[in-house]
Amino acid sequence: MDYFDRHIKSKALNLLSKFPLLAVTGPRQSGKTTFARKLKPDFTYVNLELPEARNFAKTDPLAFLRSYQNGVILDEVQWVPELFSYLQVLTDERNIVGEYILTGSQNFLLSNQITQSLAGRVAILNLLPFSKQELTDHITIPSWEDLVVNGGYPRKYQFDIAPNDYYPNYIQTYIERDVRQILNVMDLGNFQKFLQLLAGRAGQLFNQSNFSNELGIDQKTVNSWLSVLETSFIAFRLPSYYRNFNKRILKSSKVYFYDTGVLCSLLGIKRAEDLNVHFARGPLFENLVILELMKKELNSGEVPALYYWRDNHQNEVDLLQEKDGKLTAIEIKSSETFHTDFLKGLKYFQKIAPESLAKLIYAGSLSQEREGIQISNFSEL
Repeated sequence: MDYFDRHIKSKALNLLSKFPLLAVTGPRQSGKTTFARKLKPDFTYVNLELPEARNFAKTDPLAFLRSYQNGVILDEVQWVPELFSYLQVLTDERNIVGEYILTGSQNFLLSNQITQSLAGRVAILNLLPFSKQELTDHITIPSWEDLVVNGGYPRKYQFDIAPNDYYPNYIQTYIERDVRQILNVMDLGNFQKFLQLLAGRAGQLFNQSNFSNELGIDQKTVNSWLSVLETSFIAFRLPSYYRNFNKRILKSSKVYFYDTGVLCSLLGIKRAEDLNVHFARGPLFENLVILELMKKELNSGEVPALYYWRDNHQNEVDLLQEKDGKLTAIEIKSSETFHTDFLKGLKYFQKIAPESLAKLIYAGSLSQEREGIQISNFSEL
């Protein structure tokens, strides 16, 4: 497979012309290292996962940074948090833009250290696995079901690895390596059960007490484990919209996954055909659409403002997107056949938020406007 240009590239180059440091975070194997090296092929590359480089950086960070300057990629920089305060001093002294690219797959540590030491000096971008558009620029995707099962991890496409071979190994490596590093989880088997339970409830409200009862662990541990999945880019919470429109709203978050290939693997889905009768067909399509809209924002260097909305009378909209001062209500349906019932929640929401836009995204072929609501098929997303 030839290198697929990432849509985040233009934003990254723009930020490098304005900040001394650019930090690229994202899931393990999402292509951060390749992206950084293709972005600036003339930069010196240093992998801080290598013991010799890590030891040098830890024992003498100032000498390390004086050895590597004027165009450096520091890969997996979360291994040496001691570097950040020195980077602050040296970049202030030199006052050169675009000098360092930092990458890290553990968002929790990278963001924490950056917040403390490099605020105002560093631009941060999140690189997720391939988006639908990044893939279709180069290859043909037969259906949304194929995209859901195959996910977006570059290595899977680079070496044409079957989903059933790639994702179980990815998940096992993640649990045995990253989870041990991030959190002192003694019972990895129980953590894996938690991960599988969460997959079965993707797109549903996150109820800590249910997980606590089923796994025999306290709610504090449940919340801690979900935070681990968030900070390592496995799962994310979709919050409830904060304006209530004079109605009582639910405040619990919903949970989705950063890659549908990972989600399908946890659900035991091996082929696109398995989705025809699978209970999670609807939630998987919903997860895919939300993820694609999120990637579009992230690849533009924006912070996604995505929510769901539901009041205490069960009126609901799958997704609300706030952008440029406008609110768009989006309903998501996996059906290939359009039904007027799909518009019910959107019509209700338009009554209480008349300034909002309304869209339906579904798996069929229709593309038109009805009653002020834009109907789009997934291929147009």
